[in-house]
Amino acid sequence: MEASQLERKSSAITLSDMEIFIFPELMYGLVLANLMSPRIWAWRDDPWFDGLEKMKFPRRINRLKQFIMDHYVFNLDLETWGLTTKTREMERFRGFIDPEALAQSNALFGYEGDRYYFDIDIRTHFGLDRYTDEAIPYWKTETVEAMDAFRHKPTYNNGAGECVSLAALYAAALFIVARVPLEDIYLMATPLHSQNFVDQGQGILTNNRRLVTKTMWFNGTALSAQARRALENERVTLVSHCTGWIHTLYRRATIAPESYDHFCRRLRSYLSVPLSEEVLGNFLRHRRDFQHCFQLRHPIYGLDRYIPLERVFAYEHGSPFRLTDRTRDKLLEEIDREEFHPAPLPGRAIYNEMEEFTRRRRIDLSDPDQREQMEAHFAIRCLDAAAAVESLRDFCRTEPRLPAVREKEFSEPASLLDLDPGMGREELIEHLGRIRKENELAEAAFQSYRDLTLVEPEPFLYAALTRNPVSREGTRELSTEEASEAVAALSGESIYDGPSRLAQPDEVWNFGRGDGLEKAVLLANILQSRSPDPSAVIVLEEDRVELRSGRREWTFPSAKKVGKGIWEVGAVTPRRSPSVRRNAGG
Repeated sequence: MEASQLERKSSAITLSDMEIFIFPELMYGLVLANLMSPRIWAWRDDPWFDGLEKMKFPRRINRLKQFIMDHYVFNLDLETWGLTTKTREMERFRGFIDPEALAQSNALFGYEGDRYYFDIDIRTHFGLDRYTDEAIPYWKTETVEAMDAFRHKPTYNNGAGECVSLAALYAAALFIVARVPLEDIYLMATPLHSQNFVDQGQGILTNNRRLVTKTMWFNGTALSAQARRALENERVTLVSHCTGWIHTLYRRATIAPESYDHFCRRLRSYLSVPLSEEVLGNFLRHRRDFQHCFQLRHPIYGLDRYIPLERVFAYEHGSPFRLTDRTRDKLLEEIDREEFHPAPLPGRAIYNEMEEFTRRRRIDLSDPDQREQMEAHFAIRCLDAAAAVESLRDFCRTEPRLPAVREKEFSEPASLLDLDPGMGREELIEHLGRIRKENELAEAAFQSYRDLTLVEPEPFLYAALTRNPVSREGTRELSTEEASEAVAALSGESIYDGPSRLAQPDEVWNFGRGDGLEKAVLLANILQSRSPDPSAVIVLEEDRVELRSGRREWTFPSAKKVGKGIWEVGAVTPRRSPSVRRNAGG
């Protein structure tokens, strides 16, 4: 196989964040691989979703969110998929992207974000300070099967995945379970995060396991602040859609221009809101550093009383009531009377007067003259009025830094995905199979799906024997005999459904289970890292496989049916494709 094709196709199997950044079609390929999997289709039969089709959209999507919250956790550590080096990955991708552009756009190669991230030590933030500057993590995006398999790890009770995994899971589940058309789902990647924009109603963001409505985006809570972080502080490097993708660093774009234009307009609408008294209060909830400059006036038994605004917000914690909505009086009833003062507190503005001004004037913060009026009401000794109003303007409108259309060359695929929520799983797979030669998203899906009867074995072996460091490190102190015994002792159950889908070595090792064929590839990965044998092979028979390396042989029973043949694992090097010999009819 030609080297660049081998790199691209094998990257669809390992699916690291770096590989998705370099090969943008892989992100949507993962979504489609999840659509092909029986796992999410089985959710439809879960009692939790009984009657879902009769529910209105907000209830349907919240039902789905709670299911994901109950069954998956966010995971981003260095131990699960191990480490690689900057030098090695730069060399891998040199023929695909400019190294300097890569370093400026990807967090793993030196990027430190804008504003929020610039002042923090990214390597410490990710736990990389324990290693040399050369070390970077092999953060791999998990298929739904690998996400589910986390429950087999001793410290996990549920499935798990990192942000790209959760974004791809959500996109597939929205289509299969909530019946949201793929045309309404856009995946976005920033250098440090991935999330989806769902074009329903006013718009919804999926943010790891959670959903963020437009109302939630502007409610000023800690959760909304966390959700806002990526779009406020980073540029969007990749937007992926069922019509294609657009990437900051590539001139070529395959997304339908009208779909991208629609997305940009809808996202900007979602991220902006006119100033109102409720939004003003939400802003002050968001900016704790401003709260000490304000006090709330509230009548008690007919007499005005005053309370520091930060004390009011403190009482919101653990309460269903809020200062900024119709439940204010109920919240204030919960506050101890001794918290209130009989006279205005010196040096603090009265929040009620700010509310009244905002209600009467309907200030447009994009207008410099109206901002000046607002600054006059923020003129408090303890506050920089101009800075406060600028922060308020930024709170009310986030301008996303999206890939620019200018100088892009749009080239739509010969065949569009054209998938409908009314399709069944088998019909969907058959359709993708018909268009895969003409649609790179569909082709990437089959590679990520890892059915070895539907794709060439070469990319799978190449990925298995060059990008699975955890199993090598985990057996480093074991002798060859001990390592082979440890592999043989693993459970014989594959994490992948079906007779011809295979797990990679580190998946087998991490989750403590694998079919005999998967165990043979795992052991080959371990042995080739110690003493490479160019003649090592895996021989596939009807119900067993043999690994032959040096003068030794290991036999494993196997229920996988990928055809009889010989996999020449000894031929695999970082620069050379393996060869596969199949028997006639295999």
